[in-house]
Amino acid sequence: MVHIDKNSSRAYYEQLVLGIKEDILHGILQPGDKIPSVREMAKQLLMNPNTISKAYKVLETEKVLVTVKGKGTFVRAIEETPRDEIRVQELKNDLNELVIEARHLQISQEELVQWIKEAEKNLGGHSS
Repeated sequence: MVHIDKNSSRAYYEQLVLGIKEDILHGILQPGDKIPSVREMAKQLLMNPNTISKAYKVLETEKVLVTVKGKGTFVRAIEETPRDEIRVQELKNDLNELVIEARHLQISQEELVQWIKEAEKNLGGHSS
């Protein structure tokens, strides 16, 4: 279940987007699973429905979720999600900023690689 950190500097809708993606990667949410309606999710998380709606729209745009009129919003299979080269480039840019910050904090490349491996392991991925 998604957790929203009210003390985080990250916007609530961004936390929700990331949380749903993480639940999918952990297998908590499976392809075809129906997710709670905007109203239900807002009630569960004690959040404004507009925030939930914004997160769902982002996830639909990113082809993580699909809404079927009159039926609800469902998790789309990762294999059905095409690679978005624009988002890939944005992710590369984010990684570049992370490396710059890490260098300023005297964090080694080996340490960064270890962090990535640990993150993959935590998500059930395979690190080399």
